[in-house]
Amino acid sequence: MHDRAIRPLLLVARGLVFGILVAAMVFVLAVLVSIALIRVLDVYAFPGRVWASYLVVGGFLSLLGIVAFTLSRARRSEEG
Repeated sequence: MHDRAIRPLLLVARGLVFGILVAAMVFVLAVLVSIALIRVLDVYAFPGRVWASYLVVGGFLSLLGIVAFTLSRARRSEEG
């Protein structure tokens, strides 16, 4: 009896904890990759012009955000 009630709760809790851990790792990885990309662009592509590196990385991330926003709105309009 307890196994039927407790097991689903344990699975939900385990999934929630692992989901939070994965999200935190992805966030840290994204920050580290963007820092590395800015450093590489500053050294090799735009020496001495760090603003250009920020512009390229910021533009790329903004473009990704616009695409994600557009896709989410398209999906919502199909459902509704």
